[in-house]
Amino acid sequence: MNGSAPSPRTYNQTHIPRKYAPGKRRFSIYWTWSYPWEANRDVTEMDNRFSTITEVRRVAWPIYETPEFSQKMFLQGIAGTLELFHLSTLKFQQLVGETTERPVAIYQRIDQAGQRLPIDDRILADTDTLMIFGLDHMVTEQEASPDEIEAVRQFLQREGTCLIIGPHHDVGVSPDLKERAMEYAHHGDPLVPRQQRFGRYTLSIMKGLGVPVQNRYGLRPATLKDTNQIASLNAFRDLDSRGWLTGVTTFNFHPHLPHYALLTDDTKSIRILSKQPIDMSRPHPFTEAGNREFNNFLWMPPDANRAGDILLADSTIFTTLFGGVESLENFWRNLSMTPLTMVAHV
Repeated sequence: MNGSAPSPRTYNQTHIPRKYAPGKRRFSIYWTWSYPWEANRDVTEMDNRFSTITEVRRVAWPIYETPEFSQKMFLQGIAGTLELFHLSTLKFQQLVGETTERPVAIYQRIDQAGQRLPIDDRILADTDTLMIFGLDHMVTEQEASPDEIEAVRQFLQREGTCLIIGPHHDVGVSPDLKERAMEYAHHGDPLVPRQQRFGRYTLSIMKGLGVPVQNRYGLRPATLKDTNQIASLNAFRDLDSRGWLTGVTTFNFHPHLPHYALLTDDTKSIRILSKQPIDMSRPHPFTEAGNREFNNFLWMPPDANRAGDILLADSTIFTTLFGGVESLENFWRNLSMTPLTMVAHV
């Protein structure tokens, strides 16, 4: 057998728990969407839905004009776009798996087959880093139950645990259609509607855990002059005592990223570890208010009531759809090598 061939893909199986091993961090990704509800959205609706692959192919032509994305090989509706998200994390899964010698577990709140999986001990018992990717449209009404919030709270009582939570952008909140038009012109992505609001599930988790942050807007990062290369992060490395940003100069370019607005003045309980410069050539209500950067990586260190870390970072930082892989790989590796200290054995 060719040693370079990828491992075979599996589907429709129950998770086999990963055993604890000292220093080997176990990652789990939890997609907050209802896959059927997202995939079955009416494509005549203009707002608050994902694009179909047909729409992606039209806008990105000729990038996806290859056999693997033809209708013989790939889903052409909204479901195809959801599968692109899954495919885009494979490099992250591979790097983390190689670093930790533990496979990354992938979960969906409601999967393709309509199987519902709330966050509970079945997910958390063999997880050290839980990544909650907030790509559920608000109109699909996903919300964490009190039991789920309590399960995550108890998970964070275990020393060495980490919660990475990433509500995606919140575009077109204003009822003023001119303001929505300004936001649309700012990010410049024809695949994003004038209103696209994400993150009801993640926001409910954050509220329950007392995370004083709200996702706002969809902001276009600045790029280096005459290139499509994203401008460097403004990293506050003196606050990054874990070293998560060691060797990290950029994340990746995504034209509509959320600003993680702080809802508190308490800079001890939550730290802004980096900000991203904004493309100032395109007007936006946020920049017209005097802002030139947005918060894109935040940390809540452990405290007297919580042993684990809480990080806020958008899910696109863990994908390869938008470039920036070398610097991202340093970031991913730093996260995967964060020491486990006195973690309870499973």
